[in-house]
Amino acid sequence: MTLLRSPHCRVLSALLVLHIAVSYGFLRNENPPAHMPLQMVPAAIGGWRLAQEGVVGKDVQEVLKADDLLSRTYAHAESQSVASLFVAYFRSQRTGVTPHSPKNCLPGSGWVPSESSVIPIAVPGRAGPIRVNLYLVSKGDAQSVTLYWYQSRGRVVASEYAAKIYTVLDAIRFNRTDTALVRVVVPVTSRGQDVARREGERFTAEIFPTLAPFLPN
Repeated sequence: MTLLRSPHCRVLSALLVLHIAVSYGFLRNENPPAHMPLQMVPAAIGGWRLAQEGVVGKDVQEVLKADDLLSRTYAHAESQSVASLFVAYFRSQRTGVTPHSPKNCLPGSGWVPSESSVIPIAVPGRAGPIRVNLYLVSKGDAQSVTLYWYQSRGRVVASEYAAKIYTVLDAIRFNRTDTALVRVVVPVTSRGQDVARREGERFTAEIFPTLAPFLPN
């Protein structure tokens, strides 16, 4: 009984229980909800219209190992702004296949980050704002504002670490680990960084309700 009252024993017991729970959660056969193909995302969303359908190369697909991908460029006629939308959907993360963080992918593609923060964006249909990552990156003379987040079970997460913790909890509680990475990129033009950021936030706010049914919820 003295041993059981030991703080070290209680910690080890808690870790053992956690290990059993995590193992149980990841060993069960997963059955996520049906997924709507991303190609069904509308070509017109608010004031934005499809300008170009992107093509994800086979080499990139093999690295990402996503179950569904979307790469598009939308344009806004009134503001004359363009925004690139990239979505990677993963049906399961049990085999070690997880979204690649833009924090690693962008520098690997030659883009150098100069500013990084987490910002709130108010979107229709939600009581509070979503919080997403903001990255200002450059390659030579080109600059872009990048916004991205992870989404699972209707939950919007900016932190990679928090996303991994939620994956474990969802596996244990709901027997599912489906998730999606959403990335928005707006090039910085002669109008400046502030305009590019505002357009990125506006694009995100307008597409979020339309995009939600195509993501884990």
